[in-house]
Amino acid sequence: MSILNEISVNLQNGKSKIVKALVQQALDEGVKPADILNLGLLDGMNVIGEKFKQNEVYVPEVLVAARAMNMGMQILKPHLAEEGVTAKGRVCIGTVQGDLHDIGKNLVRMMMEGKGLEVVDLGTDVSAETFVQTAKEQDCRVICCSALLTTTMGVMEEVVKAAEAAGIRDRVKIMVGGAPVTEEFCRKIGADGYTVDAASAADMAVAYCKGE
Repeated sequence: MSILNEISVNLQNGKSKIVKALVQQALDEGVKPADILNLGLLDGMNVIGEKFKQNEVYVPEVLVAARAMNMGMQILKPHLAEEGVTAKGRVCIGTVQGDLHDIGKNLVRMMMEGKGLEVVDLGTDVSAETFVQTAKEQDCRVICCSALLTTTMGVMEEVVKAAEAAGIRDRVKIMVGGAPVTEEFCRKIGADGYTVDAASAADMAVAYCKGE
């Protein structure tokens, strides 16, 4: 088994310490940092993402895989920077104002990072202004809004309006998600995208960052 394959398999099994050691070993053996990222770490997270979509693995497995990926990335990041390897795009994510739920949001963030995106996590109880300000200042291609309460869904429409008012609507896509959110609601408020699960959200964000 190649070392990149070993990294992928151990990541899928959530073996953080082994992943960390293997990433270091691969670097020592002269494997390109970009290959370690794409064919090792991201490959493993892609498998987990697909299995999650098919209900073959659940949230706990995703969490341990993401933790393993983060451990590997700690070793790899400085080497990627030296090689000039950049993220596939930058997105900001948060749970909207008045809502303190973050499990779904965190899952989406992990899936997006697992696809090679740079994610600015604004946490919970985030105002429309903060979403838009962050997107402007950090040059985010996508704003991702999460809500678990029907009472806070309305803030998502405020985010769309705030982005329009700030003049960034033509270059920033707005994605919405969370238990009470639907495709119909997404269209009604003028947002760009809605998906039913975290893995699909990550795929959509990558497509938006590529300009698709």
